Amino acid sequence: MKKTTWAAIALLAVAIAWGAAFVVMKDAIAAQPFNDFLAIRFTLAVLVMIAFRPSVLKAIDGKLLKHGVLLGTLLSGGYITQTIGLELTTAAITGFITGLYVVLTPLLGWLMFGNKINKQLVIGIVLALGALGLLTLNGFSVDVNQLWIVLCALLFAGHIVGLSVWSPGKDVYALTLIQLAMVALYSWAGAFLDGDYDPPVDANGWFAVVFTAVFSTAVAFLVQTWAQSIMDPSRVAIFLTTEVLWTAVIAVLVGQEVLGLKTVLGGVVMVAAMLVVEWPTKSSKELPIQPRLVD
Repeated sequence: MKKTTWAAIALLAVAIAWGAAFVVMKDAIAAQPFNDFLAIRFTLAVLVMIAFRPSVLKAIDGKLLKHGVLLGTLLSGGYITQTIGLELTTAAITGFITGLYVVLTPLLGWLMFGNKINKQLVIGIVLALGALGLLTLNGFSVDVNQLWIVLCALLFAGHIVGLSVWSPGKDVYALTLIQLAMVALYSWAGAFLDGDYDPPVDANGWFAVVFTAVFSTAVAFLVQTWAQSIMDPSRVAIFLTTEVLWTAVIAVLVGQEVLGLKTVLGGVVMVAAMLVVEWPTKSSKELPIQPRLVD
């Protein structure tokens, strides 16, 4: 098979792992402060990557470190705000709203690099706003807790755009390691600012840490960084879009939640918005985003 075919299969597996992560994290962060959970999760992910390939440390130079720190800062903000949102609402709603990054990615490409806005994006934005209304509005009030997840989606969109600029031609393993190390660093800072570090309280908590560290973090972001070095961001986003569906499906299958009609409708409309924005057409072009005034 072609490289792009393998990349597509790998990205689908990443989406499943990310969807499962919402579900296994939900109970874990109810018993452990979210910064403490993220700190041990991303530290373990970094250690796994270094143990698997110790020579990666020699591949880090000044330029790679600078780009990795910038990308890692965006990624850190995304994970911290997402985990806060997950603590305050359900796994399915967190997954659906997080998926808004698929619509925001091309929008940021337009704002930052002047990429053209087409009809697909306009329709997708309208649908996404409608989905957000279904998911976040309670009568005439807004569930402000879910605004954390909207901010998370914006940060993840910025991360995807940044990867598209800086990952081609780079050592993807080293770049992934730097990004994950930054998330660990920010999380440890948050953990100690809140007081002493609290470890997972039971076996379920440790399972959540190990699963999310190895499969949803180390392996998943290595695959994403590699895939984005050979695929344009829109094609990557369409495969990662399925993450929100897997979150809802797995949450229901394990009995963690029962989806209400409003949540189902909002989720369906959000997924429709993502597909409208990212579905390839005959007129769609690759998105070779080039940085302006940055190196």
